[in-house]
Amino acid sequence: MKVIFLDNVKGVAKRDEIKDVKDGYAKNFLFKKKLALEATSANIQALEEKKQKNKEREDKKIAEARELAEKLNKVGVTIVGKGGDTGKLYGAITSSEIAKALADAGLEIDKKDIALKDPIKEPGEFSVKVKIFMDINAHVKVIVKAD
Repeated sequence: MKVIFLDNVKGVAKRDEIKDVKDGYAKNFLFKKKLALEATSANIQALEEKKQKNKEREDKKIAEARELAEKLNKVGVTIVGKGGDTGKLYGAITSSEIAKALADAGLEIDKKDIALKDPIKEPGEFSVKVKIFMDINAHVKVIVKAD
């Protein structure tokens, strides 16, 4: 019997796959636990429509992410931290402060998406990587000044 899997079944199939399974396995296990549907033409058509909508949604997200990456690559933010006579900052500039500076510039980025290896502890110009979506990244120019 051909079935459409609604969820991942370990060792058998992944979600949205169409596979042949034994009738008893389908009726007594997969259908009762709502892990699969019978692969009728209506169900197959509904699955194809669902896959198409998901693809369109993902394409839209990718386009938005690329647009945001272009904006971020062009943007530079300046952060002023308290510094001493030695040229070092008293505190450190963290990803949350960079996210706040980007928000002030009109770009909402979550601080978890800012890939800062170590906090910035001295004045200067830095390129900070921002993870946007899947494998789409941007680099923001961060200028740190001591007051």
